[in-house]
Amino acid sequence: MNVRRRLIPAAAVAAVAALGIGTLSACSSDTAKAANTGRFDVVTSFYPMAFLAEQIGGGHVHVTSLTSPGQEPHDLEISPKQIALLQDSDAVLYLKNLQPSVDDAVAQSPVRTKVDAASLTTLEKHGNEVGGHAAAHDASKNEESAGLDPHIWLDPVRYAQVAQGVGKAFEKADPKNAADYRKNTANLVQRLNDLDQRFKNGLAHTRTKVFITTHAAFGYLAERYGLTEEAINGLDPESEPSAARVKDLETMARADGVSTVFYETLVSDKTAKTIAGDAGMKTDVLDPIEGITAKSRGKDYFSVQEANLKALQQALGAK
Repeated sequence: MNVRRRLIPAAAVAAVAALGIGTLSACSSDTAKAANTGRFDVVTSFYPMAFLAEQIGGGHVHVTSLTSPGQEPHDLEISPKQIALLQDSDAVLYLKNLQPSVDDAVAQSPVRTKVDAASLTTLEKHGNEVGGHAAAHDASKNEESAGLDPHIWLDPVRYAQVAQGVGKAFEKADPKNAADYRKNTANLVQRLNDLDQRFKNGLAHTRTKVFITTHAAFGYLAERYGLTEEAINGLDPESEPSAARVKDLETMARADGVSTVFYETLVSDKTAKTIAGDAGMKTDVLDPIEGITAKSRGKDYFSVQEANLKALQQALGAK
């Protein structure tokens, strides 16, 4: 959850209104190829949603993501062109409360099929302890901690639940291809169940159950496999930790035998390296899979999750 609530810039909305039909027509020509081949045009908010749409839709869908590879999804601001693209689509797949500008654009869009991934599984509060003693003095962090954790895709079980809901939505919106959507969904859910089993087996016996991250993205994953995530920052990856929080983490790391501070590919590793250096720990990547780039340890969700599993096994001392 990003506490910095941002609406679609008024200028962007005004620009779309001013351009009117011309903008939509231009956008139509951009997506006409998909329409001409009879494909179902799906706009997604960021990578985990695009991956679901591609896996479930297969050759029947044309998928566009509003978040570019390498862009921090929390910081996305919708452009006039993207608003027009959204209006011209057959469906939108997004995760409510992760990207405020997307939420606003979807609410204003006439697109008939709107699929909110957050409504397809259960969300929980995580990281209430994030910020340590300093949280009581930091109103923004309290607001952040009070929200529901949106990082459901990092738990293979919840992600599978979302996949099933997306599959049903595609079947309803594009009935002529319903049988293929059903088959593709079943295959994806099976792969996610297999991944869940690998995590369960791979993390069952470890020297420690505690890991440190720069961003509180792994609450669902930790909960699923009996681990404890201690985050330097809250659910907003760019917030700065307090000196008290850093001191608490260093004390905890020594007590729990934590060897590694994890950082992520889309955010600077400066804080992780500073804390790790002061406490005599190593740093490594634990990827929240918010986007796939050349720096990612894999080409898709599954390969990056496998890399995450290996990193956790090494850091936790899997036996």
